[in-house]
Amino acid sequence: MSLHFTRSAARMAALAAVSVLSTATYLSLATANSELSKTTASKTSTLIESIPGEFVVELAPAAAADFATMDLGSLSRRLGVEVVDRIRPEMVLVRSSETGVTAVRSLEMRLRENAQVSRVEPNFIYRAFKLPNDPDLGKTWGLKNTGAPDSSGGLGVTGIDIGAENAWDITTGSKSVVVAVIDTGIDFSHPDLKAQAWVNEKELNGKPGVDDDGNGLVDDIHGYNFANGKGDSTDDNAHGSHCAGTIGAKGNDGKGLVGVNWNVSMMAVKFLDKAGSGSLANAIKSIDYARKMGANIMSNSWGGGSESALLKTAIEEAAKSGILFVAAAGNDSNNNDASPSYPSSYKVDNVLSVAALDNRGALASFSNYGAKTVHVAAPGVNIVSTVPGGGYDSYSGTSMATPHVSGIAALLLANNPNLTYLEVKKAIVDSARPLYTLRNRVSSAGLADAYYALSGLTPPEDPNDPSRLKNVKSYKFSTEHNYKEGTKLEHKIQIPGAKKIAVRFSKFDTELGYDTLSFFDGAGAYIGAMSGEKESGETSPLINGDTVTLKFSADETVSKYGFDIDAILWE
Repeated sequence: MSLHFTRSAARMAALAAVSVLSTATYLSLATANSELSKTTASKTSTLIESIPGEFVVELAPAAAADFATMDLGSLSRRLGVEVVDRIRPEMVLVRSSETGVTAVRSLEMRLRENAQVSRVEPNFIYRAFKLPNDPDLGKTWGLKNTGAPDSSGGLGVTGIDIGAENAWDITTGSKSVVVAVIDTGIDFSHPDLKAQAWVNEKELNGKPGVDDDGNGLVDDIHGYNFANGKGDSTDDNAHGSHCAGTIGAKGNDGKGLVGVNWNVSMMAVKFLDKAGSGSLANAIKSIDYARKMGANIMSNSWGGGSESALLKTAIEEAAKSGILFVAAAGNDSNNNDASPSYPSSYKVDNVLSVAALDNRGALASFSNYGAKTVHVAAPGVNIVSTVPGGGYDSYSGTSMATPHVSGIAALLLANNPNLTYLEVKKAIVDSARPLYTLRNRVSSAGLADAYYALSGLTPPEDPNDPSRLKNVKSYKFSTEHNYKEGTKLEHKIQIPGAKKIAVRFSKFDTELGYDTLSFFDGAGAYIGAMSGEKESGETSPLINGDTVTLKFSADETVSKYGFDIDAILWE
């Protein structure tokens, strides 16, 4: 969503609050991004959050071997700065003892000029990709969409789902497949999640307070909590448990909900804290942990920060270990082709980027997209899943779409454990079910479908594609150009004898997310909506019957061109 400085006082206050986040952080980023020899340049003009005064430092190869056995105190003396944590043998987290802008910039420059240092990056902050919670519960339409209303009351379109019901005739999952949910943790006391916990047998059967498996971490029975530095990775936010439920809420147990997998092993790798935020240092630790502990798939419903060469390296090493990295495309209504969103935009062949769609098959208004860089879409609006305390709730976001795809990947490995991560990724992308709403939005132009991925069959064309309507009737109707702020407009179109109709636009450009054109059928039922800038020739959703009512609503600020209708398609 773009920032608008003509908004209300409340919005201005919110923007002002953002602008006073650590000046030292942003000055540090500007310095880091100007020096390509030791860090990766930012490709965005937005302010990027990081922890003030903290840097992730990769040691030069010549120094790394020497430093690997040193304690933090010795490392601090050698580097001339406080080393607060070791991320990898060759990577440490350092912190400035002073918080002033000049002191932090001075530290950064000293590190960059140090011959013992290979790379320096700010300790970026990552956040869970979740939109505000919808309090009403509903059905898991993402697994089987019958056309019933979702948790917000919006009528769905039958068949707009991931084909889980038919996929389960082939496989319902396997406990031998390990999905690392890199998130806020998982509440394994939940009745629908308890049986799906990955178990580190050496720690389970070992002594409390002892590193029984020798991996340097204590009591990591079901995963590890890097946010708080302890073995207990229980969810204290709900985001991670919600994602876990979609991947694998226990099936066929006569209670609660079911996930994409009836049986699976989920590893709770927590690096996002109670507020849903985490650091670059802990993200790298989490990916490394999941890799070393045998995960087959990493599910990542989080993002933020600038481009990080260090994080990219961790993902590349996961690829070398044969692990698929499924990542949320982001919730900024952003074209990731033009302005990358990380980690989903890293050009590493194990990354599978996921957009979100609603129960009618439309790309979610908040979802990032990219015809080249986002691979598939999956259900991500009003998704009901598990939350801590034994309950269920409805969330929206690309965070909710991502675990649907992670779940499909787990089904593929359950059915054929010999598949490589590239074969799993290709199966999901190539079998995506075509939707006209996803053309030029994701590279597959389709919805991830478990059945077609498993069966190898060719998915059918989109039966709801308005471009399939054979009759074209010229029709002229437009808003004012530009339309006035606060415009409210209603217009009815009828094609007598038509069984299906759609509206075609020669131009459509409204303020994304604020100024919206909605479509209603002859009975007054809501069909869908359009907002933002569309390509010439874009059509409305398919409307059954011979009548459509258009309702255009603009807010009180920022007007744009509007729209021009040039034809009605019908049959």
